[in-house]
Amino acid sequence: MIAIIDYGMGNLHSVSKAVERLGCEAVVTSSAEEILAADGAILPGVGAFGDAMRNLRETGLDRVVRELAASGKPLLGICLGMQLLFEESEEYGRHEGLGLLPGRVVRFQGDYKVPHMGWNELKFEQASPLFADLEPGYVYFVHSYHVLPTRREDLLATADYHQPVTAIVGRGSVHGMQFHPEKSGELGMALLHRFTELVEGARVKSR
Repeated sequence: MIAIIDYGMGNLHSVSKAVERLGCEAVVTSSAEEILAADGAILPGVGAFGDAMRNLRETGLDRVVRELAASGKPLLGICLGMQLLFEESEEYGRHEGLGLLPGRVVRFQGDYKVPHMGWNELKFEQASPLFADLEPGYVYFVHSYHVLPTRREDLLATADYHQPVTAIVGRGSVHGMQFHPEKSGELGMALLHRFTELVEGARVKSR
């Protein structure tokens, strides 16, 4: 079972349906008990960082997400959900994040179109079980802010949008994708499938 965390901001339906298409059981939930009982969880997100963190704190789900990550169960942040994994964001002021990975979220700066919207090619920066044996390809982005990870080893894949842009991050059981895998065709679904395999592997180990 994969919990799709419902904190009022996210593409819950599309993410849950994508997981189900991969043959996995998914539940959209805001219940701490259901999330912590799941074999893994996905933290989706659409909207502003500060609003998202306020919702997570007011519902107590910030503590739940941290507890799940500390347990070693696989966690995947998608789009804004990936940004929330980091320490802070400058979106409309300074806002503290979940702090599961060190780094900060900043706005694109330059004489080019913002938001970054459309299909961009991934560049795999280092080995990861998320994309072992997969060929790089194009995935779909929509964002005005991007992550600057503190640790180079947490940066798993980038895309080029007038600069290298953090596309996939990961450390231990915690991963994030800035793009929308459920909207990114064959490669996006393959990456999401690899995450479900990580969840299944963790479930088997915990028996």
